[in-house]
Amino acid sequence: MSGARARIAILVSGRGSNMQAIVRQAREGLLRDCCQVVLVYSNRPAAPGLEKARQAGIHTICISSWKQDRNSYDRAMLAALEPHRLDYLVLAGYMRVLGPPLIRRYPNRIVNIHPADTSLHKGLGGYEWAWRQRLSVTAVTVHLVDEGLDTGPVLLKRQVDLRGASSLEQVEARGLAVEHQLYPRALHALFTGKLRAREPEPCAE
Repeated sequence: MSGARARIAILVSGRGSNMQAIVRQAREGLLRDCCQVVLVYSNRPAAPGLEKARQAGIHTICISSWKQDRNSYDRAMLAALEPHRLDYLVLAGYMRVLGPPLIRRYPNRIVNIHPADTSLHKGLGGYEWAWRQRLSVTAVTVHLVDEGLDTGPVLLKRQVDLRGASSLEQVEARGLAVEHQLYPRALHALFTGKLRAREPEPCAE
């Protein structure tokens, strides 16, 4: 995206803390010169992230995914997103698996952050998994989205030190602190052409 700011949509299903970190960086920080947050999208009408986006003056779209099959839902979602001429979709706690219609429309232009090393744990509950395993270190991974579950090429990965964590809440808090720093950094490198994706491999940065 050299020479122009990337137009991005941030997809949320919950509280939207990563969305807020990205919006903040896009307005006044690292991402200011390389992207603009065009809209925030959610599949859950009650997602707190939607209201946070509205309060920040960001356009929002919500299509409920309740009792919707993936393909028909993704087609409706795609129709809602298309008019906004988006360059990237940025998943920030989006809890619905994207299907082929969306992934093929935005090849290598959908980004996700995963609360684990994707080569060691895929799917939901990354911090819960680390806590149950009593790990002293876990990882946060930013990766591109393909048609598998957390199988896309890795952009950046960073360790989360869990030594001394005495509860799942502490594990999550430490992980989120890393996420809020790593995600904008990865997006900046991607949008400015300074980062090339690599295949997942088991090691933390």
